[in-house]
Amino acid sequence: MSTPKTMSSLRHRGLLLLGGALFLALPLFGTASCVGSPDSDGNTEDERTSSSDEDALSSIVKHPHKAVCSDSAPGFAHCHARIRTDATGNVTALATPQGLTPANIQAAYTIPAGGSSATVAIIDAFDDPNAESDLAVYRAQFGLPPCTTANGCFKKISQIGSTTSLPKADSGWAGEIALDIDMVSAACPSCKILLVEAKSSSMTDLGTAVNKAASLGATTISNSYGGSEDSTSLSADSQYFNHPGIAITVSSGDNGYGVEYPASSAHVIAVGGTSLVKSTGNTRGWTEGAWGSAGSGCSTKIAKPSFQKDTGCAKRMVADVSAVADPNTGVAVYNTYGGSAAGATGWAVYGGTSASSPIVAAILAATGKGGVDNSWPYANTGDFYDVTTGSNGSCSGKYLCTSVAGYDGPTGLGTPNAAKFSSGTGTGGAGGTGSSTSTTGSSTSATTGGGGSTCTHDICVAGSKLSKTCDPCAGAVCAADSYCCGTKWDSICVGEVASVCGESCN
Repeated sequence: MSTPKTMSSLRHRGLLLLGGALFLALPLFGTASCVGSPDSDGNTEDERTSSSDEDALSSIVKHPHKAVCSDSAPGFAHCHARIRTDATGNVTALATPQGLTPANIQAAYTIPAGGSSATVAIIDAFDDPNAESDLAVYRAQFGLPPCTTANGCFKKISQIGSTTSLPKADSGWAGEIALDIDMVSAACPSCKILLVEAKSSSMTDLGTAVNKAASLGATTISNSYGGSEDSTSLSADSQYFNHPGIAITVSSGDNGYGVEYPASSAHVIAVGGTSLVKSTGNTRGWTEGAWGSAGSGCSTKIAKPSFQKDTGCAKRMVADVSAVADPNTGVAVYNTYGGSAAGATGWAVYGGTSASSPIVAAILAATGKGGVDNSWPYANTGDFYDVTTGSNGSCSGKYLCTSVAGYDGPTGLGTPNAAKFSSGTGTGGAGGTGSSTSTTGSSTSATTGGGGSTCTHDICVAGSKLSKTCDPCAGAVCAADSYCCGTKWDSICVGEVASVCGESCN
């Protein structure tokens, strides 16, 4: 074992130890290169990876899109679903699905199979008369098991629990409902779906629907709507959103920098939005940047929770986590009621943080984390893909509106690496446009290792040099390869987590 350690250490300096002699390690035929060595432009592998991710994000094609719900008056909420349109603002139905599929979402967020005993509740206003039949088309298209009233998987009720006396139908909110139940199906095909339809979009009626879902035993509750904070936010918080043991997710908004309620609630997981694309620049195969219209910011009404340590916001900060929301990298949705709010019926591409909230709610349900509260992500930062590029506007404190390493407003702590939710390993991974760290605004909360010190970043992530006392495996790697604790914890050091410690970073 000592020989590989010595070889690894010397390989950083372009040297190789063979049979006790030193040799200069030169590329063969002028094309091969060692891991971490410069390319023809002088970039290291890690820099080339970052460049590939940035190239993938910069190549996103821009499409016109619009909100499916109208703006709301004070005391009322608007939904956060958006739909792609043509250049004139009209929606043309697609003959076949376009946009991200269930397989894409499951792969991007490493979602394991699970959730057969879980129920994800969706809270929306008004009725979608075609919700169940449209859901059947969506699930059949992508080979997902049927989810129907007859087999007990799907249930639609009013805010008072009636299955027959439902609210009036609304074409805009029907698009929101279709998006929500399709995203639950995509992220957790085995989860049951409880659709609770409020009789109006008032916060009172929507809050009553939340309470009904909680009383019926929902595992998680997703809310894809919001409105302005006002004098009633504090009372609404305790009256409608305080349900210990039930993870409640809320979309952060689609109007860029600025806070909405109930995303700013003290009791919910506020879900921001990203642009999600495939990338060859990392082992994940996907990369993300902050979506420019995702909501974020500092509450003016809700007190700062103890688990938020950022210094640029005196009260509750939004968001906590994030998932795909950009309509330009949007999701496939099937909706036939009201013509997707524009005269077309069938397949369309949707986005908005209305997509990210049900995705996160479904992931929590699928991974057995339906009972967590909004402090859980902050205690498990390594379970999220950090997103470190993109902005949603202008603000006085950079991280409030711009993605940075660690915590930021638009994407929170990052997007789910759901395989870590189930395993509990908490090692996170690369594939945002950065890698999981535990930075909260300008205050860094490093991971405590078994050696009694702190690691400045995860051992499965390339970055600055680590202390050999911050983690037992870091100590073992550095004993074998002094470069890792003396100069830089690069991709070779990450590889030695497996070869030296026998631990997996996959």
